[in-house]
Amino acid sequence: MATFPPPGSVTLCEVNRELITVDVLSDDRANSAYGKLLGLVFSPVPFQPAPPLENDASEQEGVTATTTPATTAGESVQRKGPVALLQGIVNECLRRLFYPNDVHLLPEVDLQGVSWHLNKHIIAFISGPGQVLVRDYEALEGKDAIILTNESQRDVRVLEWRPNGGRMLAVGCKSGICIWAASYPGNAASVRSGAAYFVGSLSRGSGIRYILVDFLRSQNDEHVSALTWSPDGRYLASASYESSSFTVWDVAQGVGTPIRRGLGGISMLKWSPTGDYFFASKFDGTFYLWETNTWTSEQWSSTSGFVKGATWDPDGRMILLAFSESSTLGSVHFASKPPSLDAHLLPVDLPEIISLTGSGFIRGPGDNPKPISFSFHGKFKQGPLLSVCWSSGFCCTYPLLFRSHMHS
Repeated sequence: MATFPPPGSVTLCEVNRELITVDVLSDDRANSAYGKLLGLVFSPVPFQPAPPLENDASEQEGVTATTTPATTAGESVQRKGPVALLQGIVNECLRRLFYPNDVHLLPEVDLQGVSWHLNKHIIAFISGPGQVLVRDYEALEGKDAIILTNESQRDVRVLEWRPNGGRMLAVGCKSGICIWAASYPGNAASVRSGAAYFVGSLSRGSGIRYILVDFLRSQNDEHVSALTWSPDGRYLASASYESSSFTVWDVAQGVGTPIRRGLGGISMLKWSPTGDYFFASKFDGTFYLWETNTWTSEQWSSTSGFVKGATWDPDGRMILLAFSESSTLGSVHFASKPPSLDAHLLPVDLPEIISLTGSGFIRGPGDNPKPISFSFHGKFKQGPLLSVCWSSGFCCTYPLLFRSHMHS
């Protein structure tokens, strides 16, 4: 039976279904709990909101990539910093994301504010209205995190690493999508031919730098609030709550193709792992399954609220859905091979969810922390790896390990 963290404690990791809690997070405690098993310690990454770019003249000069100190081994993580300010900015960003009649949905929407690189121990997350923070746990040149800011990158909503594309990150924001790429000796990032002249790099220190290599401007300067890459990394789909269509971008060409089907109020996009199918959901409870050969679709509707979470199985033949007004998951199975859209929706009951909701298995650091966004690493070999951005100003990563032969 799972245990609950005692009041006042913070969660460090889970080993063999037992949650390990501590009074204060530190690299030393993490190393003894799981670091020796994994050969890696996931230090908490502190962050604080940057002032709006309009009020920061230093950031009007172009692209900047600066660093922020991370926690060193043995150093306590105890920040009393601008928690209220951060929460206020987060709430304001959330409020402005939706139409007024959708404000009641805000606490339940996963805004995709955290993304793990598929093949490396690199995490990116939204750390302020106009900034993204990247932390490479494999970096040899230090424990500093890189902050990505640019005058084009305003009011960030979502972000996602590109599959099979090296270190390339798409960031959805006001008026379009910022495409960042790592550039380092022997493997310089290239700017797309014809891209507007806003690129460059002013990063501090040595080693890898991130360069803004492209800005994909959305139709009518709409605010990009949903993103998903095709599994081969060639195409990027984006949507806006302001638009009645979503757009599929050929990233190498910088060309976007709108796909219109009266899809106003899109909340989420998810490409299937095989690339054959595509999922789009709306705030009104409807969702669409598309086949990507001819881009035809089937509409579904839910009586359990809107889809608040969705994940494909590795084979791309089933998608698991969570709804805003139900503790029962939905599993959509395709009955035939692609491009057939013949599918069946089956309920997946989780009765224990009702009794456990609100208890809080994982507790964050700081004063009254609330989870802002979270993400699992898709291909971490040793078990689930969960990262949570907390309102108290930390992004924490929790290994959830199960090994019958492990010794504490």
